[in-house]
Amino acid sequence: MNEQLSSLKPQNLWKHFSKILSLPHCSGHEKALAEHIINLAKSWNLEWQKDKAGNVVVRRPASPGYENAPGVVLQAHLDMVCEKNSDVPHDFSRDPIQAYVDGEWVKARGTTLGADNGIGVAACLAVLEDKTLIHGPLECLFTVDEETGLTGAFNLGKNMLHGHYLLNLDSEDEGTFIIGCAGGADSEITLPLERKKKKAKDLILVKISGLKGGHSGLDINLGRGNALKLLARLLAQALEKFKFELVSFNGGSKRNAIPREAWATLAISASQQKNLTRFIKKAFASVKFEYKVTEPNLNLEIKKSSEAGFPLSVEAQEKLLNLILALPHGVMSMHPEIPGLVETSSNLAIVNTAEKEAKIICNTRSSIISALEAVRLLIRAASKLAGAKVVQPEGYPAWTPNLQSPLLQKMIKIYQDLFQKEPEVKAVHAGLECGIIGEKYSGLDMISFGPTIRYPHSPDEQVNIPSVEKFWTFLVETLSKLT
Repeated sequence: MNEQLSSLKPQNLWKHFSKILSLPHCSGHEKALAEHIINLAKSWNLEWQKDKAGNVVVRRPASPGYENAPGVVLQAHLDMVCEKNSDVPHDFSRDPIQAYVDGEWVKARGTTLGADNGIGVAACLAVLEDKTLIHGPLECLFTVDEETGLTGAFNLGKNMLHGHYLLNLDSEDEGTFIIGCAGGADSEITLPLERKKKKAKDLILVKISGLKGGHSGLDINLGRGNALKLLARLLAQALEKFKFELVSFNGGSKRNAIPREAWATLAISASQQKNLTRFIKKAFASVKFEYKVTEPNLNLEIKKSSEAGFPLSVEAQEKLLNLILALPHGVMSMHPEIPGLVETSSNLAIVNTAEKEAKIICNTRSSIISALEAVRLLIRAASKLAGAKVVQPEGYPAWTPNLQSPLLQKMIKIYQDLFQKEPEVKAVHAGLECGIIGEKYSGLDMISFGPTIRYPHSPDEQVNIPSVEKFWTFLVETLSKLT
């Protein structure tokens, strides 16, 4: 166990979290963690079940005398968003996450920490291991591939769950109960690229980096920059003054993460490189001033490049840059009834150029289906004007808030009695698995809560240590009182 984490409380939870950090569990690669959980279940003589999607359920019988209590499902997802700074030599398929304690926070060195949702997974394991806890019939559901499409929840097998209450442990503000979430859907754009027949020479690399990025739902309203948008903006401005050839344009890595870095390779005559560099740096200075509060570490790098390749035709170059600029990004509308809640947003998430085409991914969210589809219509329209093809897969449903939920009323009282203050009750502009699971297992009364996590989906991710202890205390008390 990581020595710094071993002294933290609750010790059993941090013990399991430390072990999780040593196992690969990026989205789509949760097998090792799932097998670890199954092996623990076997060692604890607990019943377990795995469905075709890879989701795992572990069941613990009720504490003696509480066999007739309502069943409770604790739910967390196994996968993490694997993001790292470009200068960090980390291989998520084999290297343990390097966690460390910084004051009241646990952070990682140059990578995502995986507290989203590793703390929830660790809490489930700590509950399953602790025979002293009081609870009714208990099931812990560990889902796969939540971060890249909620596919584990979508493909959850039949007869996996039998509980009456579902406690989702995937929220990121201690003292907040989530009772609703946005739905979402992707748009996958393919833009044909025509290239010139003569190889490019006199190449330079232009790179935007240092942005905060963050969760494309929870952080979309914070005014952070999108590296793809900013780079396209600088290049489009430069094209009005200089003739250069675009060889490649890339950036972003996750559908649900605001892009932190973007880079492009340009070909321009050696005699004009200094002038172009000077122009871009001047334009960047204006952008940096514009984002001085929300993106204080925004950085521009321009250097010579050895990348080989054929430049885009003039028409393909203009279409690509104009499409990136035209695609919607950011908050589209705020909820008219819930103060401070984003109703509809869109994230221009990924751009990758290959030899014959560019692939672009947008992720759109809304608590209103018609509003979500309206933004996807904008994306289709902009893409068609550029001559691109668009595929828009079916999305995931919103989770409609129920302020009359019996579970909500019980948990509010438990929290008040424990901490002498009321929890905040709200909906979030992010995708949670509750809506999907609730559709598959109708009648579940559901709430999501968790410790305080900041900057998820980015290398700045951190989890607040005192909040984890409060989260654990509340979870244990809730399981007892729900009997």
